[in-house]
Amino acid sequence: MSIILIPALPLAAVVLSLLPLGRRFAPAVTLLAALGSLVLTVGNALTISRGREVVAIPGWVQLDGFAALLLLLVTFLSVTAALFSWGYIDAHQREPRRIRYYYAHFNLFTFALALVPVLFQPALVWIAIEFTSVFSVLLVAFDNTHTALEAAWKYIALMFMGAAIALLGFFVLFWAQEQAGGGHYSWDGLRAVAQQMPPVLVIAAFLLILVGLGVKVGFVPLHTWLPDAHSQAPAPVCALLSGIKTTNSLYVILRLVPLLPAGSGWAIQSIGLLAAGVAAFLLLQVKDYKRLFAYSTVEHMGIIFVAAGLGGGVAGQYASLLQIVSHSVTKSFCFFAAGAVLFVSGTREIASVRGLLRRAPAAGTALLLGGLAIGGAPPFAVFLSEFSIFRNGLAQGQYVGIGLLGLFITIAFFGILLHVNRMLFGSALPRVAEQSSERHDHLPRTCQLALLVAAVPVVVLGVYQPVWLHGLISVAATTLAPLSAP
Repeated sequence: MSIILIPALPLAAVVLSLLPLGRRFAPAVTLLAALGSLVLTVGNALTISRGREVVAIPGWVQLDGFAALLLLLVTFLSVTAALFSWGYIDAHQREPRRIRYYYAHFNLFTFALALVPVLFQPALVWIAIEFTSVFSVLLVAFDNTHTALEAAWKYIALMFMGAAIALLGFFVLFWAQEQAGGGHYSWDGLRAVAQQMPPVLVIAAFLLILVGLGVKVGFVPLHTWLPDAHSQAPAPVCALLSGIKTTNSLYVILRLVPLLPAGSGWAIQSIGLLAAGVAAFLLLQVKDYKRLFAYSTVEHMGIIFVAAGLGGGVAGQYASLLQIVSHSVTKSFCFFAAGAVLFVSGTREIASVRGLLRRAPAAGTALLLGGLAIGGAPPFAVFLSEFSIFRNGLAQGQYVGIGLLGLFITIAFFGILLHVNRMLFGSALPRVAEQSSERHDHLPRTCQLALLVAAVPVVVLGVYQPVWLHGLISVAATTLAPLSAP
């Protein structure tokens, strides 16, 4: 029953955070709910890493390796985002009612994010995915400016368009399962009859779901909402949007990849390479550092998809899951760093931020660490996961795909570091940035603590992987291993 409590805790926090009991009550309740969910998730993850099952309602509410891994990322990022929000929102909002609304919407969003891996029935997962879109749009528009509202409208319009297309795909997938002899419509039920399902229906369902959920993932050319939403939402919300919401939707798509006929890997690689390539070149000309990290998310979604299409069985899927973990923890840290820079500089423009390391050492150091880590520099987590992908691709003889991926990652690395270097060094901040009313001299302590906590897995997972985490990723990789021989 602990599975049910994991999304129930943030749902209860929604109601509690609306109570007018002081400025600190809502952030405290939110943080406690997130911590409680994380503790329960770690317990379930440890159980699954030992090869045991965690089931609340068979076929409906349960966790396998992949679901437990995603839920672990959701709850960890919820804790760090709640901690960062405490000081960040308090400094930007003086009206207690607005603060309570923020935390109510924040808890609704984290509830929906936790619901996706907990549910095991594809149609219910679709509903949970749409909950994440509806609840997050309230946070994208939280600042209530013209640009924020415009980004929110664009965001929700594309989300609803994708929802309708994906729903049709899930109907076709159900039809394909019925043609194969039925059974319970769940992730395990689909895998059990995958070999008997008509390939035409499976491919049609996959393409519809790919397009519908690809909007939410940010695959090119469906990515246009992503930089707008990420540049306008509060920094802790961006950490969740980029670090885990895009991954939540990708989770569903990756669940369906093993159902595809043999020989589909080249198509998966092509989609991933398109996203990684376009994002890499967009990184070179970006002018907003929050949009910089947003385009980096598009690139990383492409890298993960390329990894999923390289083959290699369980070992190949292990590399793609390792990339998911490293992306989530690193990208969330990057947006916390971006929030810290915005907090002390009062501007999102890269050209208006100079000499950051001298003027704001904490924010500058965080930005430097985030830029190096998300670019794939050693010894950080992304470097290890990308190295694993390259090693698997070379072992499978996928030289063209790996060569193009290496080129795009190199371009993205230099693009990110080019902008970060300009912000960290050089002349002082322009006068317009110093006079901004949104500029603050010091980061709140909760923001500093959130940066420290979020940095731990970014650094540690690049040099050491806990035994239990290795076991969990290995179990998850078996879930995504191909069912048909190439």
